[in-house]
Amino acid sequence: MSVASPFDSDPDATSAEDADLARELLLQKFERVRRTTEALCEPLEPEDCQVQSMLDVSPTKWHIAHTTWFFETLILEKEPSYRGFDPAFRVLFNSYYNTVGAQHPRPERGLLSRPTFDQVRGYRHWVDRQMTTLILTCAVRDLEALAPLVELGLNHEQQHQELMLMDIKHVFWSNPLRPTYRRADAREATPSPELRWIAFQEGLPWIGHGGDGFAYDNETPRHRAFVGAFRLASRLVTNREYLDFIADGGYTRPELWLSDGWKAAAAEGWQAPLYWETRGGQRWHMTLHGMQPLDLDAPVCHVSYYEADAFARWAGARLPTEEEWETAAGGTAITGNFVESGALEPLPEHAPSGTDGLLQLYGDVWEWTRSPYVAYPGYRQPSGPVGEYNAKFMCNQLVLRGGACVTPQDHIRPTYRNFFAAANRWQFAGIRLAGDA
Repeated sequence: MSVASPFDSDPDATSAEDADLARELLLQKFERVRRTTEALCEPLEPEDCQVQSMLDVSPTKWHIAHTTWFFETLILEKEPSYRGFDPAFRVLFNSYYNTVGAQHPRPERGLLSRPTFDQVRGYRHWVDRQMTTLILTCAVRDLEALAPLVELGLNHEQQHQELMLMDIKHVFWSNPLRPTYRRADAREATPSPELRWIAFQEGLPWIGHGGDGFAYDNETPRHRAFVGAFRLASRLVTNREYLDFIADGGYTRPELWLSDGWKAAAAEGWQAPLYWETRGGQRWHMTLHGMQPLDLDAPVCHVSYYEADAFARWAGARLPTEEEWETAAGGTAITGNFVESGALEPLPEHAPSGTDGLLQLYGDVWEWTRSPYVAYPGYRQPSGPVGEYNAKFMCNQLVLRGGACVTPQDHIRPTYRNFFAAANRWQFAGIRLAGDA
């Protein structure tokens, strides 16, 4: 992982004042991220936190335990004086770290009625106290080594904050009562601006993370890549446009689909994006605010790579490569509809008069690219358990860029590479069209 040390600005900064400042900043971020996770649980009942509605979904209780397990297992257990909360938790809440040891089977996470939700919260608070003590009392040089691991743990937890919202949405959709996670705030209807095409010249841009601050290992090393002349749509594809695709037989025309996608759509009975329903002749969809009428001008969401690719082919376009997306994002401010907005669903983009360039590049929905999730040239897998974080998944996945309405804003950067399998639909994923210039 690439993580900025609190001492990077002055390699010789070993004074007590420098160490105290580094401790304070690290502890502030630790407490903020940990509080945010707990706040996401506040609208939920303990029973909600137990459910696993499909293989890809994990119970909320498991998420808050696993993000705690990460700090305990990869940081606290290295301390000679540390005594664990419960040795059984080492297996129960290990996700996929084979170098750490055995894991409870993923499909059976929803069967763990014990430990209870309150016991898991007790475990979380226990580890928080131990982590606070470690940050405040470790030696200066130990703090230099500790800070990158804590930063990794906090970014890992922010990923799970997004997963918690993805997963509870699927859990509530699987319930015939269609529960509401949080009531929606009233907002005025906003028409989507006209789609325009933005052209980019060919070149050899730098791709990947090479600056200050945190980045995952899969964003490195920074390298040059040839990018031919291309164009990107100025905004995301809307529900209205996707309905046109459906009306034109989009799900019944095999010529639009990749072979695996056509098989997946037939096997799963896809006729629309995940969470869409027809009620009384009107389109509705499940949201974290419960069932809502479909906003035709909002970005289409919860589509698989197969559906995104088929739509792009129907529209006479294609999906962008991740290099094209990152090139276009260069120098663009990271602003948009993130989890902090409280919307918890994609929103229409209203461009002020005279606005030029790309809209909705960040937030709202993760944007599918046509790029396979593979290692960058010169990539070296980190040693130890952290080496399993990304490298072992560099096969049979596609890259998505830009973040979504359930992503923490300070978690995103232009080089961030998310990845999912082509058939996945429960993540907040949408479509931006691209084409050759």
